[in-house]
Amino acid sequence: MAQHMFADSCPLHRCRHGLATFQYYIKIIPTIYQDLKNQQIETNQFAVTRFKKEYGSTLDAITDARLPGVFFIYEFGPMLIKYSEQHRSTLHFLTSLCAIIGGILTGIIDSFIYHSHRALRAKIQLGKLG
Repeated sequence: MAQHMFADSCPLHRCRHGLATFQYYIKIIPTIYQDLKNQQIETNQFAVTRFKKEYGSTLDAITDARLPGVFFIYEFGPMLIKYSEQHRSTLHFLTSLCAIIGGILTGIIDSFIYHSHRALRAKIQLGKLG
């Protein structure tokens, strides 16, 4: 059981022919998180892209000009991202609430005008409007 579990967790065991190139592109971006108490946590965000190429034989690896192995390519981001928590005022909340309510009412009014115009035009075309 332990051997089977180890084989599933190691990507090199899944190669059919034994020759493969694994490349991991890792982008690291420094990040600072600042909470409401002005405590800062310095950390990093990262993204990983992986690439795997299997070779049928040693000759295939040589003609493709790649060495079988595991390669890690690091790229450090030139910018710093800073997240900071902030309190919003009650006025900001009320403004956002009015914008949401206004958007809903505008949609309802627009739908009413559109369907009324469509129904009126259909009655005019049928000659049912006096």
